[in-house]
Amino acid sequence: MQTEIIIAGFGGQGALFAGQVLAYAAMDSGHQVTWIPSYGPEMRGGTANCTVIIADEEIGSPLVLNPKAAIVLNLPSLDKYEPLVVPGGVLVVNTSLVNRTAQRTDIENVFIPVNEIAEELGNRRLLNMVALGALLAKLPVLSLDEVEKGLVDHLPERHKRLLEVNKLALHRGAEYALQAVT
Repeated sequence: MQTEIIIAGFGGQGALFAGQVLAYAAMDSGHQVTWIPSYGPEMRGGTANCTVIIADEEIGSPLVLNPKAAIVLNLPSLDKYEPLVVPGGVLVVNTSLVNRTAQRTDIENVFIPVNEIAEELGNRRLLNMVALGALLAKLPVLSLDEVEKGLVDHLPERHKRLLEVNKLALHRGAEYALQAVT
């Protein structure tokens, strides 16, 4: 089994970090993994995305053309990646910054106000973990416990004080996705 995921947004939204956490958690759980970041020269405010492949066997190529899932944190990312998700896949859309609905009906669309949920938790920078939790609720390639362990083991020391609220953000995103009508 191989699962390909794209996480995309503006620089500063944590798309690359969410992918890194997912990749570390998968690697620590015994999976084969690739994580490929891509970002514009502007960094914060420019485009940023990453691809994560999680597999049970050796990965032949790190390139992702048609992912099983995508997290899109802004409108340009929705415009770019919605058409690429395979039929039957999952698309998590940040309704805080996206002002249109998804156009595809052959995928599972999860609309979630990740910015607002992160702000309710007291830190707008948690939006990436909220979105990741929502994705994992609909595409359980890893459990939330495995991702939490990835956070514990790989969160930089300077951010360890944010560990518990990151875990809470994952769970809040998953809860929202499971209750949402898609």
